Amino acid sequence: MDIAALLARTGTPARGEADRSPESAASGAPSAGADGGSTTALETLSADASPASRGSTADRLSAPRGWTADTLATAITDLANRYTATPIDADTDFFDAGGTSLAAVELVAALSRELDIHPDLDTIFFDARPRRLAHRWLADHPESVQPQVISELAADIPYGGHPFAGPQSDAADDAFTDTDDLALLFADLAGADRLPVVAAPERVAPRRILLTGTTGFLGSHMLLDLLRHSQAHVVCLVRADDDQAAAQRLQDAVRRFALPWSREVLRRVTPLAGDLRLPRLGLSDERWNELATEVDSIVNAGAAVDFLRGYPSLRRTNVLGPLTLAELACTGRSKPIHHISSMAVFNGSEAEVLSEDAPTANVAELPIGYDRSKWAAEAVLQRASQHGLVVTILRPGGIGSHPETGAHNPRDLNAGITAALMRFRTVPGFRYLNSAPVDWVSRTAAEIVGTPSAWGHTYHLTGAPTSLEQIVAETSLGGLGIRVQHWEQWCEDVVRAIREGPVPELESLAQVLQSPVARRQLAAMVTAPPATAARTDAFVAARGLPEPVNPGPAQRGKMLATMTGMGPQPGDEPYLRFHETLSGTVGPIGEAAHIPCDLRLALSVASSAQVFSARTLDIHGELTCAALHSEPLTVEGTAIVRPHDGIPLPHETRHPIMHYQLTLRDSAGGTWWLEGYKFAAARRRLVRQLGTQLIEIGRTGEPATFTGEVAVPMHTYLPDQIDGIEIDPRLPERQQRLAKMLWLSWFGSQLGKSLMEPVLRVGTDLLDLRRAMRKEQRR
Repeated sequence: MDIAALLARTGTPARGEADRSPESAASGAPSAGADGGSTTALETLSADASPASRGSTADRLSAPRGWTADTLATAITDLANRYTATPIDADTDFFDAGGTSLAAVELVAALSRELDIHPDLDTIFFDARPRRLAHRWLADHPESVQPQVISELAADIPYGGHPFAGPQSDAADDAFTDTDDLALLFADLAGADRLPVVAAPERVAPRRILLTGTTGFLGSHMLLDLLRHSQAHVVCLVRADDDQAAAQRLQDAVRRFALPWSREVLRRVTPLAGDLRLPRLGLSDERWNELATEVDSIVNAGAAVDFLRGYPSLRRTNVLGPLTLAELACTGRSKPIHHISSMAVFNGSEAEVLSEDAPTANVAELPIGYDRSKWAAEAVLQRASQHGLVVTILRPGGIGSHPETGAHNPRDLNAGITAALMRFRTVPGFRYLNSAPVDWVSRTAAEIVGTPSAWGHTYHLTGAPTSLEQIVAETSLGGLGIRVQHWEQWCEDVVRAIREGPVPELESLAQVLQSPVARRQLAAMVTAPPATAARTDAFVAARGLPEPVNPGPAQRGKMLATMTGMGPQPGDEPYLRFHETLSGTVGPIGEAAHIPCDLRLALSVASSAQVFSARTLDIHGELTCAALHSEPLTVEGTAIVRPHDGIPLPHETRHPIMHYQLTLRDSAGGTWWLEGYKFAAARRRLVRQLGTQLIEIGRTGEPATFTGEVAVPMHTYLPDQIDGIEIDPRLPERQQRLAKMLWLSWFGSQLGKSLMEPVLRVGTDLLDLRRAMRKEQRR
């Protein structure tokens, strides 16, 4: 993470810039204004982050003789509460209370400025519990420990004043100054051994499902698929203060991902305020028991997805959450559990292929805390299955954008790589991408949940692996001309491009790529072998489900279109450009068109994705018409190819070929609008129809005052629109030829469809007329 840049944005002095007199260091008491939950993380960013805004120097307590573990933990807690949405105690993770990456930067600066301790960001992300931060700092900096006089007869006491407790003591965990997260992980796994032994659940289609993670990308899609393809009612666990707030948060999430929300959806959904991180999901004993009685299936799509945080920071959601769901599944009648895991459990594996029944990676070799937390969740549920529960493991790889809406998960690393590919035309040199679009992942997972015979197995929801060679070939055909780089160089170049842009939509990607911890995740990704999914493939075929469609330029273009600011930038060289000349006449509405009107236009596209996803062309040029102005007017706007898929306009028999929407501007700033259509009809001179445009012109904000017809002179069509096609000169010559061929084949097919549709329509009408006449004759 670019700490200096972020500190500058928050107005916080960097390390070494603040005065550090003894009076300016805090010793543990709360400082003025630090009221815990009164300031949200978002409000923190907009507030003045200078020391004066957080309380005067006199409000801070000093520790001239050093710290104990307790006093330092208390001081860190007080500072952390300035940057969280809800107050925390010394044993609550900063990020669990709503802390953000930028808030973590501010916390690091505040710790340096006010407490004179200087943990780095990776330490914060690894384990952001204040007590752990205090222990780690004092372990690494013994000179900061407050001197103590200890009797020679006293028992060994670790710094911090807590006597060593035995393994069974609740204080044992706090006694260690540098907890090994692997030891913590295996201690978490032992929790599953305390589950009761139960009988296997009845294998019938579920009627009432508990679904977690419904405000997330995959979870929201799964909610809709469970409703569409089953008769089940779905109880949605949502982190909120009450059920009404849970309903609103669920509705906002579903709509954010361009999914439908209606009264019919709400009729079959029960929003339930709770928290996957808390014992018994944060529910009262009564509500817990009611839930255990009501639901007959549990689907866990909830997870904290963060490549920067360590295992201790993620375990409550990603490991203890599934363990709590296993406890719920054992309460009352037993219930099947369907758990959304991740292909991350294989990161670091040396296997040639990643099959559904292959052993996962050695947990000690997994590169980051997120991978370890997903591994531990599977291990917890495998132990739960030994107690009689039926556990189904569903492992997506990268979850791609929706092919129709372009909705995507901005925190998904695959989505970030795709966005960087489209924006900067560069890609890291990976072996395979094991990913599938969200609609297919969700649909397949929902079908498995509703099919009792499929329960109890592991499924890879990855689709066919995509090789680097496939990506290069596809993008070359699309004319993108991408560069393949070593992943380390790619990281540096992409971060630089994001910051220099700037491209705020990719800031989260830049933060990940700058973290040494998260880079280990990328290193594992680029060397990952292909995943296989024999069991999933057989299930999909048996149930008649569609095959996953690997994202092409159209799908990537739709995803990019949803990311504000990620499209073409002013001054960018267009992917393709050609010219169009039109001449004709216009006249006032209701009068004969007799005033000459000429247009000289340049039509361009920024990328092949723009063509395939939106079928739009960008237009610039000039218009000369004495009826409007004595001087030429500048022109800018767009043209849509086959608007409305060529369906005729209301009360029209002609089919639209192209729709022009232009803005005209004079040198004084005056503006007009121009709307034009090229139509196809069942008549001769088909080629002439391709170049003839009916136009209307009016002042901005006023109805049309002129109408007329302009057409492409036939002698200009070939040199302008075929021979005159210009391709981005930065592309290699071979890719330029491919791009031109791709454009001509696509544009030609669109024009061909437009011309044939009215002919086929007339032919169909004639056949219907003949049939009607024959029936009449028979009477």
